[in-house]
Amino acid sequence: MKYAVQLNKKIKKSLSKLPRAEAQRILDKIAELEDNPKPHGSKKLQGYELYRLRVGDWRIIYAIEDDVLLVLIVSIKSRGKAYKNLDTLK
Repeated sequence: MKYAVQLNKKIKKSLSKLPRAEAQRILDKIAELEDNPKPHGSKKLQGYELYRLRVGDWRIIYAIEDDVLLVLIVSIKSRGKAYKNLDTLK
């Protein structure tokens, strides 16, 4: 079963500001989530219904909605900023 992956405009805009090679690596990892939303290396964030996936110094924070086969990307940030303000992403 394939999951749909959803990115909002804000995330697409932030990806467009990254160097092309970095953005492509992140997009490749996001595409892999369609087949397996919990790949090796992903971790569930304690206290949240969110997961994180590392791509170099970048972190993809996402939610999985198994009932509708949806992976919702909620944040893509550098390692130092990825976990700040998680309460607003719930």
